[in-house]
Amino acid sequence: MHVDLNADLGEGAPDDAELLTLVSSANIACGWHAGDARLMQSTVVAALARGVALGAHPSYPDREHFGRREMQLDPADVRADLIYQIGALDALVRAAGGRLHHVKPHGALYNQAARNPALADAVATAVRAVDSGLALYGLAGSELLRAAERAGLRAVAEVFADRGYRADGSLVPRSQPGALVDDVDEAVARTLRMVRDGVVIAVSGETVPLQAQTLCLHGDGPHALTFAHAIHKALTDAGVELRT
Repeated sequence: MHVDLNADLGEGAPDDAELLTLVSSANIACGWHAGDARLMQSTVVAALARGVALGAHPSYPDREHFGRREMQLDPADVRADLIYQIGALDALVRAAGGRLHHVKPHGALYNQAARNPALADAVATAVRAVDSGLALYGLAGSELLRAAERAGLRAVAEVFADRGYRADGSLVPRSQPGALVDDVDEAVARTLRMVRDGVVIAVSGETVPLQAQTLCLHGDGPHALTFAHAIHKALTDAGVELRT
């Protein structure tokens, strides 16, 4: 049994270097919700030194709200925005002697693309336009993964150790109760259940089936390192290999 352990990095959090010792892939902010060219470059170099797979983490143009504000943009414009961001990171990765592995949209763009087929197609076709060999990470069971398959991309189903789920498999919005898991023991138990059993318990109590190919650790949370160490240990102790 194996799973990819990913983290959102290059967003200005202080723990990126240590998180890179625990994860198998990194989603690097592309400057539109956080980061800039210099931080992107230094994060790329650090990840390559650790043998961590590199991913682009593009977003809406929304630094003020950290990319977490829903926006209603034309899908064609979103496609152009993503080609711009992914292409910039891809150039930095190649200049450092590496190869971009995947794309994972950030924040509101990720969640809206999870349920909106037209937006999901805009994301997937942007990824394909940059490099058809890239994988696309998206919420397990979402429209984003179906769009990846339509575009001929490798679709990678993502789950979250520190986020609440609704009965339909979507994430509880951050503005609502139950959105975040703050207890490390609960996060570990949820992780093992998702990876080994393919289920998660929704905030309403239902058992929700899902596929867990990659597990996200949020690098900007107050408990990021505590969660990361505990989850890494629990998975390895359970015999789960961490790899892309």
